[in-house]
Parts: sequence; C-alpha cells; structure tokens
Amino acid sequence: MKKKNYYPILIIFGFLLYLPLFLNATSIGQKNGEDHDDEVEDQVEFSYKEGSKKGPSKWGELHKEWKTCKIGKMQSPIDISSCGIKKKRKLGHKKLYKPSNSTLRNRGHDISLHWHGDAGSILMNGTKYPLLQIHWHSPSEHTINGRRYALELHMVHHNTDEKLENKIVVNAVLYKFGRPDTLLFILRRHLLSMVDQEGEESNLGIINPSYVTTNYGKSYYKYKGSLTTPPCTEGVTWLVNKKVQPVSKSQVKLLREAVHDHAVRNARPLQPRNKRRIHLYSKECEYPSCQL
Repeated sequence: MKKKNYYPILIIFGFLLYLPLFLNATSIGQKNGEDHDDEVEDQVEFSYKEGSKKGPSKWGELHKEWKTCKIGKMQSPIDISSCGIKKKRKLGHKKLYKPSNSTLRNRGHDISLHWHGDAGSILMNGTKYPLLQIHWHSPSEHTINGRRYALELHMVHHNTDEKLENKIVVNAVLYKFGRPDTLLFILRRHLLSMVDQEGEESNLGIINPSYVTTNYGKSYYKYKGSLTTPPCTEGVTWLVNKKVQPVSKSQVKLLREAVHDHAVRNARPLQPRNKRRIHLYSKECEYPSCQL
C-alpha cells in the first residue's frame, strides 16, 4: 500500500498558523520606525519641516483660524539688528516670580514646563502678567545681527483681562554652547524618560522660575510680534534678553531627541520686520544711531 505524502499539507498548515504572528511583527516594525514619517504626518497638526505639506510656509493654509500665520504683518521671530534700535535708559518691567508646583510635558513639537497655581508674574506698565509656562526651541528662533544661537527659551505670560489690548508677554532667553544650564541639569532625568514619548508628563513638584532668570543681564530688546507657532496670534509683547546664556551640547541634544523627528529643529523661519520699532532697554547706550 502506497504511503501518502503529508509534507505539503503540514507546510501549508504551518504557514497559516504563523501568518498572524508575521503580520503583527510587521506592524510593530512600522511603529518603530519603518513607516515613521507617515505616522508622524497623521498625528501632528503642523510640522517644522520646510517643504512638507504641513511645514512653516503652509501653516496659514492648514486651518482658517491659522490664516494670520500667512497674512500677518507683525509676525515673529525676527532678526534683531542694531540698525534702527531706539535706546531706553530706564528698564520697563519687573520680575515677580516665586516657586510653585509644576509639570514637564512632551508636546511632540517641543518640551514645555507648566506651573500650577501662582508662579508669580512679570510687571509691565502697572499690569501683572502671570507666568504660565516655558518651552524650548532649537536652534534659536530670533537672531541678533544675523547670528543664530544654539537654543532659545520662551517664558510665556498671559493676562486674561478683556480690557487689555495685548494680553501676552513672552520673555525670551538665547543660549550658546558652553557650561551646562542649571534648570536643564535638574530636568535631565525627566527628559530622558520622555524621549519619543509624545504626551508624556512628569510631575516635578516645586520649581522656582528664578532658575531661568538668575543670570539675566539688565539689558533686553522689546518689540511687538506674534506667537511663533500656530495660530500665530499677533499683539504679543516680546522681551528678548540681550545677555546670551550658556548651555551644553548634550543638553540641547537631549531636548532634540525627546521630540518628534519633524521637530528636531523646531525653530520657525525668520519673518519680515516690516519697519517695526525695536527698543533696547539698558542703563547704557551701546549702539550708534542709524537709519532703517
């Protein structure tokens, strides 16, 4: 009696048995990077990749609420050139910060630190603007006389009084490579846990905003601009600290590694100045006058 050959049947059965595992492994591979670019595009509302469908030049077309990004005449960031700067000998604001509970967040396009409760405020023209959060951009968004720096921090203040024409004040700090920054040194362990973890939050407990301002100089540039991310709201008062602070290369690298690939360089391109006035608040006049 001739024996039947069961090998083809066993091979087909084995293939059908392991097919779901194969498909699942492929899916995991895509999530871990093989199809990463498409996944990112589907998950975020805007991108910093110039030339992409959601890049900076397209922000104003993505949502009707974002049209200011395209048609606004007072957009940020800008190049702060010494030409045309008006000097002011009297400082125009006062910092009134205090320690408060805080949370560190990976927002996908940046890392931000949010305070809960009263973290103090900045006092300007008799009005207090409470501090809400800080976040980082790398490289810097603003440039000084054409020079771009390694990192820029934004301290965002917001007063909700409807009677105020300008409700937002952003205090910006520029950084160049050098010794480590104190605040980022404190946050290092939390940042390491957030690498590629969009939406991740870490409770920091009490954090003093003065960690940012300890080494501030007494000179700063002031101008009227906008938010540097959609919806690019205008009417923002910018205070750009003139004294550039140090930050280590490893700290900037960690901030970049933590965010999505599309935001590794999360700086909006420079916007036209459009003859806006820039004031330098300092006790010493440093620049000669020149015409715009």
